[in-house]
Amino acid sequence: QLQLVESGGGLVQPGGSLRLSCAASGSTLAHRAVAWFRQAPGKEREGVSCISMGGNERYADSVKGRFAVSRDNDENTVRLQMSNLNPEDTAVYYCAAKEDSYCFTTWAQPGNFRSWGQGTQVTVSQ
Repeated sequence: QLQLVESGGGLVQPGGSLRLSCAASGSTLAHRAVAWFRQAPGKEREGVSCISMGGNERYADSVKGRFAVSRDNDENTVRLQMSNLNPEDTAVYYCAAKEDSYCFTTWAQPGNFRSWGQGTQVTVSQ
């Protein structure tokens, strides 16, 4: 059974950077689309980015140009490089994997993803 574990969260000042990792065990991520979601207090979970089996990337408008998703099939890991962070990026970040290989136009809907990690906290503050 696929298990996902996020790491790399923490406290960072506005304008700073963080790199999140999503490490998988129990099954391979190589044939799956994988996405990052985030959830701030009192808000709904929102899609941040998605990467398909073939490496095609999708991003929420709010993070385009600042975040970059990548995958390392050898390490069975997906990463999210976050730059120029601002306080609105503060949230718990989750990675999630689909059963199929593609980030369709509906990728940002959490119900499309079957496997989830426990999340990692990202706080952007002075």
